[in-house]
Formats: sequence, structure tokens, C-alpha cells
Amino acid sequence: MIETNLDKSDILFSRRSFVAAAAGVAAALILPSAPALALSKKDVRKLCFDHTHTGESMDVTYWADGNYVKNGLKQVNHLLRDFRNDKQKAIDPELLDQMVLLQRKLGSKGRFEIISAYRSPQTNRMLRRNSYGVAKNSFHLQAKAIDIRLSDVDLYTMRAAAVEMNAGGVGIYTGADFMHIDTGPVRSWG
Repeated sequence: MIETNLDKSDILFSRRSFVAAAAGVAAALILPSAPALALSKKDVRKLCFDHTHTGESMDVTYWADGNYVKNGLKQVNHLLRDFRNDKQKAIDPELLDQMVLLQRKLGSKGRFEIISAYRSPQTNRMLRRNSYGVAKNSFHLQAKAIDIRLSDVDLYTMRAAAVEMNAGGVGIYTGADFMHIDTGPVRSWG
């Protein structure tokens, strides 16, 4: 017979520790992981764009060998500029990562059709005067938002996948046939 020096409080503590640890493991398995965790540092991250207003197209690698590719980001910033006045701002790389994750989640091989990305304050004011639903403090002003379509996925499927990612703002505009995503707080509309 093996003797132990455990008393009843040790056994209760051990059971509680086990239950707490099991609950933590269960929560980790159930809760969605953060979007950034789904991308490996070893990944090559590439996006293919067609800009609906300028007619420009681009296939660009913006991440390789564990780092953002400076020239790739520069090309993205130019393509996603405010096309009304050619003003540029550095696009939030997390937004690009969201797009890669969205495309992978959907199994899409299509191209992103760009409706709008960075907006200068002048453009945003003009759109607020002439359009419905343009936010005064839009994430477009910070280069943290993009309005898109995917050439091989319908809007409702795209929206459902983006909402499930739990990565930022997601809105659908069926009348204008596009979806908005941003790197702001998690929320959805439309």
C-alpha cells in the first residue's frame, strides 16, 4: 500500500484545478482564433485586384520571407489611392491580411474588384453631401477600410464569411453590389 500525505483540501484543489484547466481548453477550442494567428509567417501573401473606377489591375505580393514587402505595399498604396484626386495614404496591412484570410476561407481564386479604399477628407465630405450612408469619420479616411467584390463569390456568402472571421467592420450594400470591410471594432450591418 502506498501512503500519501494528501488531505481532503488537496484533493478538492486538484479537482478544481483540473476542472478549470479543462474549461480553459474547451474555450480555446470553441472560440474563434484571432485573424492574425491564421496566417503563418512563412506564408507568401498575394492579392489580385481590378479597380472598377480606374481600370487598373494588379497582382501583388505584399508579404514574403516573414516580412511585408516594401515595394508591394507601395504598389498597393498607389492602386488603393483616392482615385478622385490621386491622394495616397499607407493602407493598413491588417486590411490586406483580412482580405487574404477572407479569400482563403471562401476558397476563392477570384480577383478583388475595388470600389473604394482610401478616401481623402475632401472626397469623404463630397460623398457625404451627395450619397447616403457615408460616415463622417469613415475608416476609409484612415486607409483602414475597403469596399470590394470578389469575382467568383456572391455578396451574401462573402459577408457571412467576413462576419464569421470576427476581424473588424463588415457591411453589405446590395443596391450598389459591394461589401465593406475595415480594421476597426468588430460590428456588422446591412
